[in-house]
Amino acid sequence: MPRALEDSLFNDMKTITPDIITEKETPRVEAPVERLPVETPAAQPKVEQKDNRATAPAIRAPRGRGARRGRGERPRSEFDQATIDVRRVARVMAGGRRFSFSVTVVIGDRKGRVGVGLGKGADTALAIEKATRDARRRLITVSRTNSGSIPHAVSEKYASSVVTVIPSPGRGVVAGSAMRTVLELAGVSDVVGKILSRSKNKLTIARATVIALGMLTPSPSLPKSQV
Repeated sequence: MPRALEDSLFNDMKTITPDIITEKETPRVEAPVERLPVETPAAQPKVEQKDNRATAPAIRAPRGRGARRGRGERPRSEFDQATIDVRRVARVMAGGRRFSFSVTVVIGDRKGRVGVGLGKGADTALAIEKATRDARRRLITVSRTNSGSIPHAVSEKYASSVVTVIPSPGRGVVAGSAMRTVLELAGVSDVVGKILSRSKNKLTIARATVIALGMLTPSPSLPKSQV
């Protein structure tokens, strides 16, 4: 091929190539999207809520066993009580020793009635309850003067305990051990109490004192208005 012809072809290629290579991009036209109308729920009428708290009965929390059974509070007992002795005792069984509690309780209304009871149970609460019931069954009424003293001296023995109660005007209660507890719960004052034995058993001392107070009789030398 002649040189002149190659140059002409090359020049023609230079003018044609840019148009072929660089194509103009046509802009893309997106079709419009049709949007369906969204249906909104119809507004519902507002319902007024009634407040039933004023008309509803008040609910109260139960208290104790009596409340669960529909009972009211227990009335307060007219008797005062004092626990003077608590002992742990054991009983020998086939499988070993079984322990329980022995409790001595004194009850009185401080107006002339007094009693001593003994109770045994697996725990102290049960033993105290039994002792209180036993003391109620053993209540006695003490003969007293208008000042709260006793009309005459008295002495009594129970088991190994020996006690003496002597009237002593203006001295209050002069006694010790379980004897003082029995005299105070009985409402007796202005007396001197003596324990004439070596026994330290509070149960026998208390029962000896109760028996002694039960043996009191009004003094025949005093008119009824002073006894």
